[in-house]
Amino acid sequence: MFESFNSARLDHVAFDSRSGDAFETVLPRHAFETAIGEIRNWPGYAPTPLHHLSDLATRIDVASILYKDEGPRFGLGSFKALGGAYAAMRVLQGEISKNRAVSGCESKVSLAAIRDGHFADDAAHITLVSATDGNHGRSLAWGCGRFGAQCRIYIHSGVSEGRAEEIRRLGATVVRIEGDYDESVRLLREDARQNGWLIVSDTSWEGYTNPPRDVICGYGVMIEEITTELDAAPTHVFLQAGVGGMAASICAGFRQHWGDATPRVLIVEPDRAACLFASAVAGRTKSVHISEETVMAGLSCGEPSGVAWTILQEEARDFLTISDDVVAPAMRILAHPFGTDPRIEAGESAVAGLAAAIITARRSKMRQALGLDSSSVILVIGSEGVTDPVIHAGLIGAPDQV
Repeated sequence: MFESFNSARLDHVAFDSRSGDAFETVLPRHAFETAIGEIRNWPGYAPTPLHHLSDLATRIDVASILYKDEGPRFGLGSFKALGGAYAAMRVLQGEISKNRAVSGCESKVSLAAIRDGHFADDAAHITLVSATDGNHGRSLAWGCGRFGAQCRIYIHSGVSEGRAEEIRRLGATVVRIEGDYDESVRLLREDARQNGWLIVSDTSWEGYTNPPRDVICGYGVMIEEITTELDAAPTHVFLQAGVGGMAASICAGFRQHWGDATPRVLIVEPDRAACLFASAVAGRTKSVHISEETVMAGLSCGEPSGVAWTILQEEARDFLTISDDVVAPAMRILAHPFGTDPRIEAGESAVAGLAAAIITARRSKMRQALGLDSSSVILVIGSEGVTDPVIHAGLIGAPDQV
């Protein structure tokens, strides 16, 4: 039943994490608290499930596997619903306040006023733009629709048409380019400069850090929900990463909550888009060229976020890459579960952390290297549900394929 995991390619580098306080200074507690307090007031807010995969844990000889299922989040299918829409609010708050001050109006604009649509007329003259592999763009388009702003989303050639259509359905203009995600970021930056549009990106670059930081703080809702539900910290957390925003958020939030008892952090990437792995090897941020797209579409990023790396270089202990051939088996394990484990519909990018946990737990040398044993409690973030039904159906197949 685990043949695909037993033979899968996996690379590992143990990282000599630097000591520091980026978890407090780059993502301060008050920024998390502001984001969490706002998002909890959004219509439709509800905590997402934290599933216990007990039968799977028994089969790979660990004490527990916890799966945070972000599929139901605000009906948008992924954790990205938390970040893009919240960062859009913050950008609109700043821009509308600035414009009102220039015109001599009262310039104090609250997040609650943006949320409640009191400045929709002002927002209608503002265009927010971003690049996406799918989920961030969906969140930004949803947020712009709620708050009254215009939205343009840039997608690359590897983004499925099903995901593009979902973004259009939410009211955004979709611009498809030739090339990869990083090329779409470069193009939108130039177009935004020429047209006076405001960028709401989930990745940062030199001179551009505030919206990505707000995106990351929006993800803090997951942290609060997890830490509220658990009496003690897990021993390990396997975090899949694209540019690194979600991983950085989880690292910082867990460190703030659990201090020295925080879980061992393992970063997982596709071997076809391993910019954080390359950064760990180099000891600094390093980009990689994506010559072939990974099936893990949301993780197909060649340039790391500088804001995210500042935290990951202090908090992550291990960096791993996995091959695409374990994605479908991991999705099938969730769709057709063992024993009494719950049935979970997970997208391609959601299962990278779980796949890496299964691979490493089944290899004695890796168990030893990562400190995994029968008492280990593993947390993984199921970052998306079914965001493209056609791709999902083609991958999970039938139960006997597990």
